Parts: sequence; C-alpha cells; structure tokens
Amino acid sequence: MTEETKLKIVVFGAFGAGKSTLITTLDPAAKHIEANCAGGTTTVALDFGRIQNNGCTIHIYGTPGQERFEFAREIIAKGMDGAILLVDVTTPMDEFTSHLSASLHAAKVPFVVFLNKCDEAGADPDAFSGKFGTSEVQKISAKDPKQSRDALMQFVGTLAPRPNGHNHG
Repeated sequence: MTEETKLKIVVFGAFGAGKSTLITTLDPAAKHIEANCAGGTTTVALDFGRIQNNGCTIHIYGTPGQERFEFAREIIAKGMDGAILLVDVTTPMDEFTSHLSASLHAAKVPFVVFLNKCDEAGADPDAFSGKFGTSEVQKISAKDPKQSRDALMQFVGTLAPRPNGHNHG
C-alpha cells in the first residue's frame, strides 16, 4: 500500500498581492476567512486550498497581508514545507514585501517568488529583478489557472515530500 504524501505550502504577500485569488484559482473550493475593509474584503485569518498531484496532497495556506497579523503568519507557517512570496508587480516594491523576503531567507525554508499581475496595465516585473537574492522567480497571473498550477507544480517538484509529515517546523 502506498502511503499518501502531503506538502504544506504557505503563501505570503502584502495586502492586495493576490493571495486569495491564487488559492481560489488553484482550488475553486478553497475556504477563506475575510472581513470587510475600505478596499473591499481582506483576509484576516487564512485562506486554505488543497490540490492533488501524483499521489501527493498539497495543502495551500494563504496568510493575511497586513503587518499587524504577524502572529497569524507565524502560526500558519509552522511546519511548512515550502513558501510562495506573491508580489504585485503593478506597484513599486514595498518594505513589507522586503521584510517577508528577508524572513523567509532567514527561516531557511525553500521558497519561490511569484511576480503576480504581469498581465495587467502598468505591470513592471523587470523592476523586481535582483530584489530576492537567489530565490527562484516566476512571472504569473494568479487569475490564470494554467500559469498558477504550472508555477506551483514547478516549485513543488523541487521539494521532497515526506509521508504524512512536514520538512520544516
């Protein structure tokens, strides 16, 4: 009998980067805990989605994008096997995204940078060149199911899933 493998992937990013959109695109049945705010709705606890790939269940958690929710990000990050830093390329690089990148480097967790909204007017993915050290960088639109899944699977292919366990924590 083959033991099922699981991966825990956590998506980090600033407010409005597209974390909820990415997770919903990957898993249309994803769950969200949101609250109303001035710009519409925002994630206040987490997003959760799950997809299957070749006998591996990939659990995808989205973190809140406001700085004040650092405690929630720390809780959600426990036991993660890998992380995605989602960056909105229609706006300049902000301090919070730099902080998230530095934190992921310091945690020594495998992570990839998804430059999101590359398909939108005003997108400037080249402005982010070299901002993430040695991390792999992929250009995507979180609204595009094929781009999102292909980018995720490329990243997941670099990770070594463990049976019913986590690599980091």
